[in-house]
Amino acid sequence: MPFTMSHDHAHIHRPAVHRPVDLHAHYLSPPVMKIFESVAPEYGIEWKVIEGKGPQFRTGHLVTGPVGKRFADIDTRLEEMDKQGVEAHALSMSQPMCYWAKPALAQQICEVYNDSLADAHVKHPTRLYGLALLPMHHPDLAMREVERAAKLPGIRGYYMATHVNGVDVSDESFLPVYERIEASGLPLFLHPVEVLAHQRLTKFYLTNLIGNPTESAIAAAHFIFGGVLDRFPKLEIVLPHAGGSFPWIVWRLHRGWVVREDLKKIKMGPADYLRRFWYDTVGYSDHTVDFLKTIVGTDRIVMGSDYCFPIAYEQPVKVVTEHPRLSDAEKHAIVDANARRLLRIA
Repeated sequence: MPFTMSHDHAHIHRPAVHRPVDLHAHYLSPPVMKIFESVAPEYGIEWKVIEGKGPQFRTGHLVTGPVGKRFADIDTRLEEMDKQGVEAHALSMSQPMCYWAKPALAQQICEVYNDSLADAHVKHPTRLYGLALLPMHHPDLAMREVERAAKLPGIRGYYMATHVNGVDVSDESFLPVYERIEASGLPLFLHPVEVLAHQRLTKFYLTNLIGNPTESAIAAAHFIFGGVLDRFPKLEIVLPHAGGSFPWIVWRLHRGWVVREDLKKIKMGPADYLRRFWYDTVGYSDHTVDFLKTIVGTDRIVMGSDYCFPIAYEQPVKVVTEHPRLSDAEKHAIVDANARRLLRIA
């Protein structure tokens, strides 16, 4: 059935054929924000409230916020989604995640956050879904949370950073977690938090503009060369920011595999793993989508916005539906059908 607005949002119009799903939409729930504030002194978190905008806090070199209503208030989010013509968000935290926290606190953060995701879904079952946060720096706790979160209403995937306190995603300690995620049938969404060589990227917003896409490429390379994709052939992994720099440099990785014997421990060349990943549309150019269409096909592309960071798309649906070189079927797949297939939602 086509998406029908609730009566209080019925003034928004869009073509009935699409029921758009934004797979890259960040959310910080009020309960987890209270935890962050309460532990700020103990963990050296710099916490302040900016008048009229909300709290802002620093963990390490990462500054999050101000966390205003668009980020943390569900009613405001729904209004923004209506303006964008988006039916559903797959909610995820992004920074600061929980890898800086001691085990008990990390577990608490994940449980409270994931319960918040479930609560949002129960209240808005066709509009809000969750990507569960995992305490990956303690894999035993992460395995438990994979299984607990899978039973929560509306949890349709899992979420981790491109590395965990400097430990890369191919590390053997994470393999049991991936095994459980694969068994759940739900996807794993990656997102950069701490970026490579951040000291060199502090100026010009480069931690985001260059650091984030580079982190996605590093993580993808580890999943490939580390044999993770071979070991878990049904594990679905989503790369943000249109795959970052990975799809653009994959043939350099492939060349390394061709000429170096130490890289031949995997079943096929890196370029042959391109379709093992999913890619969102947050590439800021029609040409990026064209490139992804050519190398992986539109059946592996999902709509994203990066809501609600400053760099985010304000009209993520139009980015796809107004693309001049996509067919109607391809547009429908990207804004709607692919995400619903991946997340296993109707």
